[in-house]
Amino acid sequence: MFWFARAHINCAASAHILRSRTLVVGILFRAALYRTVHMLLRFGARQKSYVQYVTRPELPKLAYRRVKGKSPGVVFLPGYGSNMNGLKAEALEEFCRSLGHSYLRFDYTGHGLSEGVLTDGTIGTWKKDVLFVLDELAEGPQIMVGSSMGSWLMLLAAIARPEKTAALVGISTAADHVVTAFKSMSLEVRKEIEEKGVLTMPSKHREEGVYTFTMDFLKEAENHCVLQSPIPITCPVRLIHGLKDDDVPWHISMQVAQRVLSPDVDVILRRHGQHRMAEKDDIKLMVYTIDDLIDKLTTLV
Repeated sequence: MFWFARAHINCAASAHILRSRTLVVGILFRAALYRTVHMLLRFGARQKSYVQYVTRPELPKLAYRRVKGKSPGVVFLPGYGSNMNGLKAEALEEFCRSLGHSYLRFDYTGHGLSEGVLTDGTIGTWKKDVLFVLDELAEGPQIMVGSSMGSWLMLLAAIARPEKTAALVGISTAADHVVTAFKSMSLEVRKEIEEKGVLTMPSKHREEGVYTFTMDFLKEAENHCVLQSPIPITCPVRLIHGLKDDDVPWHISMQVAQRVLSPDVDVILRRHGQHRMAEKDDIKLMVYTIDDLIDKLTTLV
């Protein structure tokens, strides 16, 4: 079950007369796409894109997978410590391939198959990765889909590259989260963490049972916080969050919705959704949301 918290409803209903034949064909086509996603979740991807590497002057190589197709394209941004081969990323590739739209997924510096060391990375490092991918690998406006920390980077990229941003879909959005979590601790606890030089945050999704961040990472991350003022993003925004997310509280998605300047913002809360949002119904909802955005964006053209 999920609820919609609509920040704005466009009351200017367009008066389009669609031929019944076209409507029926569209419905049957969408049904076929959803069956494709269902088959993926049950049996796995039928055909995968191959891994490629892009070189950057004096920076680590980035690994990526790309499917060429129509615009708007879709770019997937994974979470901290994750990679481009998760179930959500795989499902999106299969969906975009079936729909004929371009799709791009990649690993940040220090993640997955990309060069670099995870613990040397910062929010600024990974923001540069996203901007490079948008500038050099993605063609035209993109629907960016960010998971957890990827949603934070998605917001930063949308601010920096509005011309490359068609729409945003945040999943378990973790904007400012590590900084906010540290600042919400008592002064005594913060002093203890500063003395140790390391912040640990529990997570059942990590093999170690915790996320570990250095104080240098936290200080650098403060430079990229977005929730202290209005967020200058005007494209459609969709935010999906689970009420049972033990890693990142769902009210962060609500805060993002309140601060973005876009008049077209929806927040979808799943009652039983957890942080990874990787259950079959979670992924179906993500795909349906992106499909609706593609339909909206292509109709407006």
